[in-house]
Amino acid sequence: MSTARESIINSVNLRAESDFPYLVLDVAAGRAYPRNPGFQVMHWHEDLQFIYVLTGAVQVKTLDTALALSAGEGVFINRDVVHHVGHSMDGHYKSFIFPAYFLEFYPGSPARQLVSRIVGQPQLPLLPLRPGGQEEALAALARLAALEADQGPLYPYQVLSALSALYLALLQGTPAKASCPSPVSQRMQAFLRYIAAHFGEEITLEDLSRSANVSKSECLRCFRLSMGTTPYRYLLEYRLSRAEALLRQSDLPIGEIASRVGFHQVSHFGKCFRQRTGCSPREYRRRGRGAL
Repeated sequence: MSTARESIINSVNLRAESDFPYLVLDVAAGRAYPRNPGFQVMHWHEDLQFIYVLTGAVQVKTLDTALALSAGEGVFINRDVVHHVGHSMDGHYKSFIFPAYFLEFYPGSPARQLVSRIVGQPQLPLLPLRPGGQEEALAALARLAALEADQGPLYPYQVLSALSALYLALLQGTPAKASCPSPVSQRMQAFLRYIAAHFGEEITLEDLSRSANVSKSECLRCFRLSMGTTPYRYLLEYRLSRAEALLRQSDLPIGEIASRVGFHQVSHFGKCFRQRTGCSPREYRRRGRGAL
């Protein structure tokens, strides 16, 4: 889905600059540890992702697919796939995020061709893992979850070994055929590209509709089917996510950030930001820097 990935928040691996860029998120009660704001909205990343559900129910949504998972089940989320993971009040899951080269062993390895059979293939955005045929993959996911409780001196090698076993099981169960993107998905990509290019400006429903050559009612329908929300609500979340990134990564004044992400009034920006994060933009910036 390379056309969509430039139009949505890019959630960056928090360990991307480390010598072992393997990130495990423990998500429960709507909170992720370590803290990772990107998981709360539609986002994408260049890394691969596996999810393993520990308790409750989890729903993974792409632009044209919704996948429901229960405890003991999992899913593979491909590179560059726009997605969001929601869960029930008692939902608790582990998310394993890592670069594709972990699976290739060494430069020039014949394993690279096997990795490319799945990784980066737009027709394979999600691969569900359920009991009744995918026990090996689920056992590897359970192993990865257990390793987080006991990170001994062999931890990196144990992780790489489990990931290799997990991907081998995934290869063995990959479907031979996959579907093409739906019309709704194609329209959503047009809408999201437009928002990414113009989020700092005033955007009307008519503007969005014209970007995909559809009616306003069809635009509303696509957002409802794809994301379960309205264009206005998605635009607001997108602007606030961009604001979070600017607060973390720049020294721009709060008023300048508000203007850059499409808020004409700083007071309205502050109110919306507090509703999303539970703190003011200034407090968010201070907390973020205090964690460094």
